[in-house]
Amino acid sequence: MRIVVADCSVDYAGRLSAHLPRATRVLMLKSDGSILVHSDGGSYKPLNWMSPPCSLAAGEPDDEQREAGVAEVWRVTHAKTADQLVVSLFEIVHDSSHELGVDPGLIKDGVEAHLQELLAEQIELLGDGHTLVRREYMTAIGPVDILARDSGGASVAVEIKRRGDIDGVEQLTRYLELMNRDPVLAPVAGVFAAQEIKPQARTLAEDRGIRCVVLDYDAMRGMRNLNTLF
Repeated sequence: MRIVVADCSVDYAGRLSAHLPRATRVLMLKSDGSILVHSDGGSYKPLNWMSPPCSLAAGEPDDEQREAGVAEVWRVTHAKTADQLVVSLFEIVHDSSHELGVDPGLIKDGVEAHLQELLAEQIELLGDGHTLVRREYMTAIGPVDILARDSGGASVAVEIKRRGDIDGVEQLTRYLELMNRDPVLAPVAGVFAAQEIKPQARTLAEDRGIRCVVLDYDAMRGMRNLNTLF
């Protein structure tokens, strides 16, 4: 992984258009070709990014950019969509590369892992006509707990927690933003499923169009009538 701290501006061009004005930011360039743009705030969510497969080409600024103080321009191009993330670098404050090795992935606690297994087996708890596509559907930024399809065949991404809080909603939102860029999957709806969902998390989820489902762990294990789930 290459980590660059730079005074820069960022422009995304493609199916979406976005502009980040000049500021000092952290640029993370991963070995899979992806790039993430972070500020000193906003928790773990990047301000903008380009997911793989993509390639980076560094070039010289044009005359207008050079007059504005730009020293180098990075163009990160998605291989399938031709979308571009253009990073205009005014000054690089820090530049380092680190070999991280193979990551074992997120290891959930026993209850969350079992909830995922049970919900995959009882996918109809999400609603009539839902079918399982797969567990641990991998994205460029981590695995979605469950990918399913609803009765109409539309994609549904499910994030499972033991206790659902705002961080879990933010995590699912990040997955949905990325997955909805994939024309094969889009549109992708979100379901936030947990044994307990905090009121603030429910409010945030519903505001973002994410459906909340409360899971009864004992009932799913057959220890209580499944009709008491909701």
